[in-house]
Amino acid sequence: MNRSRTSTMVAMSGVLASVVALSGCGGDDAAHDHEHTPGAEPIALTYDGGIYVLDGASLAQEGDVKLEGYNRLNPAGDDDHLMVSTKDGFRVFDAYAAEFTGTDYAAGKPGHVVRHAGKTVLFADATGEVSIIDTDKIDSGKPAEVYKAATAHHGVALELSNGNLLVTLGTEDARVGLMALDKDRKEIARNEDCPGVHGEAAAQGEAVVVGCQTGAVIYRDGKITKVTSPTAYGRIGNMSGSEVSPIVLGDYKQDKEAELERPQQISLVNTADGTLRLVDIGTSYTFRSLGRGPQGEALVLGTDGKIHVIDPVAGKEVRTIPVIGTWQEPLDWQQARPALFVRDGIAYVSDPATKQVHRVDLAEGKITATATLAASPNEITGVTAH
Repeated sequence: MNRSRTSTMVAMSGVLASVVALSGCGGDDAAHDHEHTPGAEPIALTYDGGIYVLDGASLAQEGDVKLEGYNRLNPAGDDDHLMVSTKDGFRVFDAYAAEFTGTDYAAGKPGHVVRHAGKTVLFADATGEVSIIDTDKIDSGKPAEVYKAATAHHGVALELSNGNLLVTLGTEDARVGLMALDKDRKEIARNEDCPGVHGEAAAQGEAVVVGCQTGAVIYRDGKITKVTSPTAYGRIGNMSGSEVSPIVLGDYKQDKEAELERPQQISLVNTADGTLRLVDIGTSYTFRSLGRGPQGEALVLGTDGKIHVIDPVAGKEVRTIPVIGTWQEPLDWQQARPALFVRDGIAYVSDPATKQVHRVDLAEGKITATATLAASPNEITGVTAH
C-alpha cells in the first residue's frame, strides 16, 4: 500500500521544539497489507544508481529503484520500512513495496539513524538537529520532537525506554564526548573525555557504548564512565550490540598516522564491569564487517572472506564460516566493499567483486542461497522488527 504524504517539519528556535507535520492523508502507519513471512523479510542493497530489493529467503529480486548519488541504508526499526539517507535528508522506503512512501525528513548532511525502545532517532550533522520519531509512525511524517545540539557536528543520539536522551558533544572541528538528558531534556550526566566521539551501540539492560579515539564511554543507570584503551591511540568508532549480551563488539584502530589502517584486532567492551578486551582475529576487516548473532555471539566479516564467530564472554574465536574470496578494503570509504548484515540466525554477505550476495545460515555454518546482481552492491540492510 503506497501512502504518499507531504510533511513539513518546523524546528523552532531554542533547544527543544515540538514538531507539527502536515499530512496528506493522516492514515494509520500501522496498517499494512504486506505479508510477513518469517525468514523471507526483504533485504536491500545500494548500487551506483539505485537500490535493489531482494526476498530474504530466496534472494529473488523484488525491486530495482533508481536513485542517483551516494546513498546510505538503515533499518527504520519496524516491520516494513528502511530509512534512506540522501543528500537532502532522510527518506522513508517501503521495503515490501520496493518504493519510497513519500514521507521525507529534511536534514542537512543526514547522519546516523538509531533504532531503540520504539523510537527512531535521526541526526542532522549540518545543524545538530535530532529528530525523535515514534517508530510505529515512521511513515506519518510526525516526529515526536526535535532536540537541537548546542553546536553542529557529526553526531549521534539515542532515546532510552524511560525517555532519557543520549547525545554526543562536539563541534565541526572537534568531537569531545557524551551528554545524558532526562525526559524533560535537563542534563543529568556529561563526559567530555571522549575525543573523536563516534557511533553507538546498546547492550543488555539498556547500557549504551559510544566510541572514542582513546577507548569508549559507557552510559548505564544514569552515569557515564570512561573505559580507556590499552594503547595511547585506540579508536573505536563502529560497534554492534545485542540485547542478550552486556558486551559490545567494536572495531579497534591504533595507528593515528595511517592513511588507512587495516586492523586485525576487534574490541569487546563489557558494560557490566567497565572493561575493554582486544581480540586478534588474524585478518583485517572494515566498518561494514560487524554484526551479532541470536545468542549475542560477535560476528566479523574478515578480508579472508570468512565470518569469524567470537565468544564475547571468553574473548575467543570459536569458528569461522567461509563465504567469499579474499578482498582488500579500498582507500575511499564510500567505495564498495564486502558488507555484513545479520538478522536473527541469518547473515547476508555482499561481494561487489562478483556482484553477488549470499545468505548464510549461522547455525549450519553454510551458504543457503546466492544471487548475482546486475551491478556491484555497496551497502546492505533489511527490515528488522517482527
